[in-house]
Amino acid sequence: MRAAPVDLNMPAEAYPILTPDQLRRLRTYGDSRPSVANEVIFRAGDTELDLIVVDEGVVEITQAATVNAPEEVVSRFTAGHFIGELNLLTGQTIYLTGRVVEPGQITHISPARFRAVMAEEPDLSDVLLRAFIARRKKLQRGAGARSIEIVGTSLSAASLALRTYAARQQLAHLWFDSDSVAGQTLLKVAELTPADLPAVIMPDAILRNATPGELAEHVGLSYRRTSDELVDLTVIGAGPAGLAAAVYGASEGLSTILLDSVGTGGQAAASSRIENYLGFPSGLSGNELTSRAAIQSEKFGARLFSPCKVVSLDVGGDSLRVFLDDDTAISSRAVIIATGAHYRSLALPNWSQFEGAGIYYAATELEVRACSNQSVTVIGGANSSGQAALFLAGRGSAVTIAVRHDDIGRGMSAYLVDRLQAHPNVTIKVSTEVIGLSGAESLNGIELYNRATDETESSPCTGLFCFIGADPETSWLHGVVTDENGFVITDQELQPSELPECWASIGRTPLPFETSIPAVFAVGDVRRGSMKRVAAAVGEGASAVRSVHQAIGAHV
Repeated sequence: MRAAPVDLNMPAEAYPILTPDQLRRLRTYGDSRPSVANEVIFRAGDTELDLIVVDEGVVEITQAATVNAPEEVVSRFTAGHFIGELNLLTGQTIYLTGRVVEPGQITHISPARFRAVMAEEPDLSDVLLRAFIARRKKLQRGAGARSIEIVGTSLSAASLALRTYAARQQLAHLWFDSDSVAGQTLLKVAELTPADLPAVIMPDAILRNATPGELAEHVGLSYRRTSDELVDLTVIGAGPAGLAAAVYGASEGLSTILLDSVGTGGQAAASSRIENYLGFPSGLSGNELTSRAAIQSEKFGARLFSPCKVVSLDVGGDSLRVFLDDDTAISSRAVIIATGAHYRSLALPNWSQFEGAGIYYAATELEVRACSNQSVTVIGGANSSGQAALFLAGRGSAVTIAVRHDDIGRGMSAYLVDRLQAHPNVTIKVSTEVIGLSGAESLNGIELYNRATDETESSPCTGLFCFIGADPETSWLHGVVTDENGFVITDQELQPSELPECWASIGRTPLPFETSIPAVFAVGDVRRGSMKRVAAAVGEGASAVRSVHQAIGAHV
């Protein structure tokens, strides 16, 4: 039996009524036809969805029944409304069903024609995009979140990886701690055992011992080869630099694919608050910034896929070929490497035991929720550690910042240092490092060593947040010149002796951000000499696209 309808208030931004002129223009991109009562115009599990305009009648959107809840009405559309959500941009599998409840007429706008609307009708594009974003937020808070239910233990690295992926991809989902009453009930109803965790429960499937890759595959966000097409640009890495490259590449007419081995956002998405990014005087979270950038790139036609792990780059053929870990090859006229860096850890015997169970490399709501109002320690002296410490302190935690050198201001912006020194919940310890960890299933204590005083102390700690830098993610990259630390060398820093013979036939030297291989570029933290700041990474990603145009233009 269908549940009673949820709150169907129709906020103007999420469910705008189009003007007669807007409706007329939208209809020119589609095909209109009569609709009949009880007709299903799309159903849960469909992989492609048209943008639908309701000319006459009423269409009801329902959430399919799950193992622990009946079918539920999510929204209702009448004449003048359009039906669609962010999956029109992302390609995510549909988990809602659209059914005609009052006959009339509807207009179907195909995915290709929808792209034309986004490119050719800027005012309509703005209306659509604002509505899509608002609808996704509504789904994340309401019945639509039941499309994906994640259940696991809060002190599990595998559970945290799933939740982080779902959050970064803005998937409407619900989280259940398996130790809670609701979690235990869900385990019983779904016939799951602790050995099955983490698990993902969806209307059409239950994924046991689930990984982000399996979830991505099931919801349609992993790479899907559609043809043997040659794309103009493949961007590897979806941090700020890669996202900027995708935005500018796609907006300037390049067929663009963006790949990331983890999820959208890179290290920037782990930042709880960025206050020195141009145009945001009140600051914003890294996840908010990169999520917006992802939608922006998709608006212009870029295709984003994650997790998609790139394992090699073949530069020997007529085109560049990017190979994924499943042997899939993507042929491209140009490649931008924006793989950034991977987090460093401390060389302590039981470090890996506590990763995701007390040791974290990010301080977002997901991680902080597990240790709010408790004693935590942040290690590292850069801006990222300062931002994390303030975020944690603001959630009521007693925060210790442990910095190896004797001056916290050496690597941290002055405004952050001032705030940390003034905050009553923050203690700064310089010349200090973590030398020991303790705990059973999760971290509960650490040992700190002060090099200046040669003293060791034990300290309670339920959350150790590690921001001690990162190493370039280039172990997969062969044939491209790097420095002794693995950072990619580009343009004017390349010595003539480092350039292969193919450059002689091209008749030019490397362009800005170009590597030792023609039409292969590097931007952001992976590049030697980069500034290691979000704004700088965005600038590099955008600027590299100009060089891409020059490089592939020479081969047309």
